Amino acid sequence: MSEPQRRRKFDSQFKHDALRMIQESNRRISDIAKDLGIRPELLYRWKNEQATDPEHAFPGKGNMKPEQDQVRRLEQELAQAKQERDILKKALAFFSRNER
Repeated sequence: MSEPQRRRKFDSQFKHDALRMIQESNRRISDIAKDLGIRPELLYRWKNEQATDPEHAFPGKGNMKPEQDQVRRLEQELAQAKQERDILKKALAFFSRNER
């Protein structure tokens, strides 16, 4: 029985170099992909990603685009605010029950 294929990870430098090869050569993307040992669809996806947001394309391992980072931070703040609200609701219920 053969081993399951592991998912390969490529750093941002490799992606930028591959895209530079596409721009600077007159070769087909499928030929470049074959030389690099990757599927052509991957090069098309990287090309599309860079065209969409060239400044923040391929942020790297563990890094996020600024918009994603802000969304994550706001979600954390919202979760904390909900916890504080729930604590205050319980405290209000507790103290209003004791006043009777």
